[in-house]
Amino acid sequence: MRFAGQRIERRKPATPPMRISRIPRMLLGIACLLAIALGAVFGILPIVLTIAYVLLSLLSWLMYWLDKEAAQRNAQRTPENTLHLVDLLGGWPGALIAQQQFRHKTVKASFQFVFWCSVLGNLALATWLVRSGIARSLTDVLLGV
Repeated sequence: MRFAGQRIERRKPATPPMRISRIPRMLLGIACLLAIALGAVFGILPIVLTIAYVLLSLLSWLMYWLDKEAAQRNAQRTPENTLHLVDLLGGWPGALIAQQQFRHKTVKASFQFVFWCSVLGNLALATWLVRSGIARSLTDVLLGV
């Protein structure tokens, strides 16, 4: 309520405090890709698995970039399930890099929950593929070794 002729004071919008990410996503994504590459160099991981992680990470990074661009233009977006599928298949290191680089999909709690579940699912699947010998067999078949 105000009186006639009373000046209206404009309140400054409350600016949210700077969020310091507890997880340096870009560093974590790069470190994971480096660890995967070193795993291949030292013979711990089959080369096919390493190539898959690198290519899927590039694809995921590209998809997050395009989705961020689409969000800024109010254009058609990439469905979250599609992003999660690529992350589940092995693109999650690239997704981590893109999330920090583009400041995209880092705040939405429901997205982050499914994202981290897909990371854990991918790690479990990759561990099973390596321990069962299937990843090595795929490498032998694909590379003709």
